[in-house]
Amino acid sequence: MATIVLADDHSIVRQGIKSLLVGEPDFEIVGEAGDGFEASQLIERLQPDVAVLDIMMEGINGLEVARQIKKRSPGTSVVMLSMYGNEAYVLEALQAGVKGYVLKGSTSEDLVRAIREAVAGRHYLSPPLSETAIQAYMARAQSSTMEPYDTLTTREREVLHLAARGCNNAEIAEKLFISRRTVEVHRSSMMQKLGLNNQTELIRYALQRGILAES
Repeated sequence: MATIVLADDHSIVRQGIKSLLVGEPDFEIVGEAGDGFEASQLIERLQPDVAVLDIMMEGINGLEVARQIKKRSPGTSVVMLSMYGNEAYVLEALQAGVKGYVLKGSTSEDLVRAIREAVAGRHYLSPPLSETAIQAYMARAQSSTMEPYDTLTTREREVLHLAARGCNNAEIAEKLFISRRTVEVHRSSMMQKLGLNNQTELIRYALQRGILAES
């Protein structure tokens, strides 16, 4: 029996996925989360076999959750649900340790197959993505040099995600249960590492990085 945690900030979507998966005799839904922070904490506590994550969530996005899971719950395989099929997002997901990447326009059978492949330790990209693409993306991931984002600490990335969504230092401090001064230190370090000078540049970077979705 594969234990699964679902994370999507749209309750209706989450319930739809749940109703689909509970019909599979070898799947057990053990937890649900409505934002990235909640998902990361829940997965760390429950240590499920699989986490099914929406790529765009409140707080921190699914890619950042996947990065945190890789460290905090290494036995959990991640299947990402995404509306983005372009190479940049898929490569980012694979670099974050994601096993399955399923486009939201795919069939329910694709999601079920992705979960089963993830449980078996294999990668799965839903059509029109392909096995050839996986190999190409992985080759690029292994040969690429470390990007500035990869030099950020987990806390600095959390501050980045919240700041990109317009949260001020006081709001970030409240959400992360840290002091405003600590937020200021993390924010300053993050901006310096990324070469950003102001909020406009931070927003532009977040859009380019996929932290924010373009409207």
